[in-house]
Amino acid sequence: HTKKTSKKPKFFENLSGAGKAIAVLTSGGDAQGMNAAVRAVVRMGIYVGAKVYFVHEGYQGMVDGGDNIKEATWESVSSMLQMGGTVIGSARCKDFRMHEGRLKAAHNLVQRGITNLCVIGGDGSLTGANLFREEWSGLLAELVQQGLIDEEASQKYSALHIVGMVGSIDNDFCVTQRKCYLALVSALACGADWVLIPEMPPEDGWEEKMCQKLSAKRAGMKRLNIIIVAEGAIDRNNQPITSEHVKNLVVQRLGFDTRVTILGHVQRGGTPSAFDRILASRMGVEAVLALLETTANTPACVVSLCGNQSVRLPLMECVQMIQHLYLIKYNNNTNVFVCTCRSFENNLKTYKLLAHRKPESELPQSNFNVAVLNVGAPAAGMNAAVRSAVRVGISEGHKMFAVSDGFEGFYKGQIKEIKWADVGGWTGQGGSLLGTKRTLPAKHIDKIAEQMRKYNINALLVIGGFEAFLGIMELLAARGTYEELCVPMVMVPATVSNNVPGSDLSIGADTALNAITVTCDRIKQSASGTKHRVFIIETMGGYCGYLASVGGLAAGADAAYIFEEPFDIRDLQSNVEHLTEKMKTSIQRGLVLRNENSNENYTTDFIYQLYSEEGKGVFDCRKNVLGHMQQGGAPSPFDRNFGTKIAAKAMQWISKKLNESYRKGRVFANTEDSACLLGMRRRALVFQPVVQLRDETDFVHRIPKEQWWLKLRPLMKILAKYKTSYDISDSGQLEHVVLNRPKQSEAMAAI
Repeated sequence: HTKKTSKKPKFFENLSGAGKAIAVLTSGGDAQGMNAAVRAVVRMGIYVGAKVYFVHEGYQGMVDGGDNIKEATWESVSSMLQMGGTVIGSARCKDFRMHEGRLKAAHNLVQRGITNLCVIGGDGSLTGANLFREEWSGLLAELVQQGLIDEEASQKYSALHIVGMVGSIDNDFCVTQRKCYLALVSALACGADWVLIPEMPPEDGWEEKMCQKLSAKRAGMKRLNIIIVAEGAIDRNNQPITSEHVKNLVVQRLGFDTRVTILGHVQRGGTPSAFDRILASRMGVEAVLALLETTANTPACVVSLCGNQSVRLPLMECVQMIQHLYLIKYNNNTNVFVCTCRSFENNLKTYKLLAHRKPESELPQSNFNVAVLNVGAPAAGMNAAVRSAVRVGISEGHKMFAVSDGFEGFYKGQIKEIKWADVGGWTGQGGSLLGTKRTLPAKHIDKIAEQMRKYNINALLVIGGFEAFLGIMELLAARGTYEELCVPMVMVPATVSNNVPGSDLSIGADTALNAITVTCDRIKQSASGTKHRVFIIETMGGYCGYLASVGGLAAGADAAYIFEEPFDIRDLQSNVEHLTEKMKTSIQRGLVLRNENSNENYTTDFIYQLYSEEGKGVFDCRKNVLGHMQQGGAPSPFDRNFGTKIAAKAMQWISKKLNESYRKGRVFANTEDSACLLGMRRRALVFQPVVQLRDETDFVHRIPKEQWWLKLRPLMKILAKYKTSYDISDSGQLEHVVLNRPKQSEAMAAI
């Protein structure tokens, strides 16, 4: 948890890297996205006029010096965005842990005039960087004493500035985005039956409880069970829990055919997801900006994302927080991990709520009926959201009803009760198992009200895109005529277009971005044996340019044409000339994305023909329309978890509103705040009355009037070597880490 400090707006034009030298290194284990971070640091550093150096093989390369520290060029980071691991190498270095090793590293940096260090790694790497900075002045004094540098160099390079980026699959550094652990988040994403993690040792007798649950699942006709075991899992007696031990338990007590799969280093390999590339690119650019703004009194910091907002956190405070967490973990006499991370607690509670059904006798009896429906086009993650809503609703004591085919199915009476077991296995399935259509309710309000009365529906959860938003507004407008509609209503945004007002992100958008990114990778790879080729790619999104813009950033595009940023023939010509200049260097492939409705005249065919004609003799062109492949496929882990958590929060809001609006034997809710959209706004999930979002919406083009991701477009242009203005007034601000110690009762409740 972080605490803000005030900071004046800053502008990119006022920052210059002239005369500065920045070194970038990756340390510790490989992690997907490291190359994207390195690429962003190098290109942003060169863009602002700084010299940028690679440090090969992590801290070992810094200690050894020589050819391990080389100046980077713009072209040296080409074609590395989609590569897994780290192309500059990473090594765990024993020498750097010793004073003599750090002295050699300091000497190698001073020789090259490097006083700005960008470290990409996990907790050990960043802790080591913090120690290196603390010792810097003493190390320089030793070098002067030994005659390795003179006093002038010591004064000139007296301050070492360090910015850290967390690159770790363990995700174990303090206050970084997605700050949970692989096993728990994986359990949420795949709907695992049981999960064992070191942060929360199971209570005594867990073996019997686990076997009882597995037996109950098989009795309910479930054909398989998934148990996830983290590599460091322990019990309350601090004894290790291994996958083999769990297998033997299941075989001996239940006789189930059981297999063990140890994922190992396959988790480190592979192509980085769109999310990891975008995260790494944003953090890499932010790291350079942080280094440009440092003074002698600026503390070393870690750049990160909190929600959807860039933040900078003092490195020393983060290190101290980690040490404090370990003390809590290992000094507790009960061997129970008292978790100070709210995100971790929320994930754990959500998992337990959805994976472990309480006996009927322990469930509250609310006597409320809640209907859930999908509206609009299918989006990956919708089914995870429905599963979450149904199970949370049942846990709250409600009777849950599923509406097939959206509002069309609603007025036709396609409504039936849905049980806990009915949504088993839904998390990983794409599309909409409930069925979804774009039909709006206005023409059928009377029939919908009749069905509400027939089934005694007390609340509505609508999961969908822009049509869902319009549908909620139409139901709200009809409340004056139909009292049946005076019930709590909440919408959860789910659309690949990410064009719903009131939310920075929508369920399904991440899966679509991954589809775009993977396809662009394959398309570029198809020309690996062909020199100088440009690909024109058309994406979906209606009038919203989110997929084209953010997909372009993730795929390393040279340009992305969207409706929100008007362009003309002069812009097209400028882009062709820019690509022509790049093709004269070692750059061999170009990528241009176009949103399907970016311009009615400058179509994909027109742009393809223009590039083909103007690029003659320098490059040739190919075009590709991605189409509905962006909607299909299994949901990404991000969409599964986002859908799961946002739907759970929506159902808890519904329960609260039902209790508040229940009077004289019935539910009656007609205030503005009883019909809300639940959306991600910067750092938090926020409930917003839909009527208040009306003024924020461009209804003609079905997009919000203001869209946060437009601020990312200059990053794509800068990383593609365009000269452009970049407003960084909303860039990361230095904040402070605040320890949030839960009460003992809260910690035990989480367990």
